[in-house]
Amino acid sequence: MKIIKTTLVAGLISLFATFSTFAEKVKIGDPGWTGATAIANLLAAVVNDKMGGEAELVPGNNTAIYGAIDRSKGEIEVHPDIWLPNQQAYTNDLVPKGTLKLSSKPYEGNQGYCVSQQFAKKMNITAIEDLARPEVVKAMDSDGNGKGEFWIGADGWASANVNQVKLRDYGLYDAGIEPIRAAEAVKNARVLDSIKKGEGYAFYCYKPHAIWGMADVVMLTEPKFDPAKYKMVQPKEDADWYKKSYVASKDALKQIQIGWGTSLEAKSPAIVDFFKNFQLSADDVSLMAYQISVEKKQPADVARTWMKNNKSKVDGWLGL
Repeated sequence: MKIIKTTLVAGLISLFATFSTFAEKVKIGDPGWTGATAIANLLAAVVNDKMGGEAELVPGNNTAIYGAIDRSKGEIEVHPDIWLPNQQAYTNDLVPKGTLKLSSKPYEGNQGYCVSQQFAKKMNITAIEDLARPEVVKAMDSDGNGKGEFWIGADGWASANVNQVKLRDYGLYDAGIEPIRAAEAVKNARVLDSIKKGEGYAFYCYKPHAIWGMADVVMLTEPKFDPAKYKMVQPKEDADWYKKSYVASKDALKQIQIGWGTSLEAKSPAIVDFFKNFQLSADDVSLMAYQISVEKKQPADVARTWMKNNKSKVDGWLGL
């Protein structure tokens, strides 16, 4: 009897060890903006809670995430929120090389520049060129250095590079506008503070995003998207990118999707199958981003609540 029990225990230990060894695993990058954080946490929650796999979130900017995916060593294997064409400098390299695959189920995004409704009404601002008026520039100078502050994005964002060029080619630097790069959380706090104090502040904005639920803001009009006036060269493509770029029209609507390293397909095929079926709407992302940014809920909790409220959609991703 003792021998049988010992054999049984040994068998169970071996079985559990086998499951542990062969549990599918994935490391998901988190580039830091709220929508991406929401999606990264949702992907991880599905893998961990619904699939019995192991998902780990790894923070890093776009350069770090794409670099890790390209190295195919398992450091980071997923980008949760690829905005195209913003990030094409990366995808145009990795996809043809065969180290990155993109989802075929994107959602649509819109980006531009915003001010508060309060500031827009006070200064009669409706279009991007209105920010070049001397009285508007002065109203946006909170530190007294003679420059109007304009948040263009965070370090490592391809869109921040686009915005840096675009503000130049819209003539805003010559008018006295100062581009600010800072973390998105800093920008969100500054937007709310500027409204509270009745100050002017302009910032890069996009949909989906929590800002639309955080404050009364308006997206300014820009010249209609024109490919002839949209020649963007990213630093990854050319060290002289700023001089060689010219952007003087609104961005086209964006296609936003997840992407994964091709090395993941052999290691964790079930997770890749889930990724191929995964799809959200802009409203889904905005809701989760709002709960994280405004309601101050933990991203993992937001993801699990969304899963509970959208069980049929999650089951569809998993083929259940």
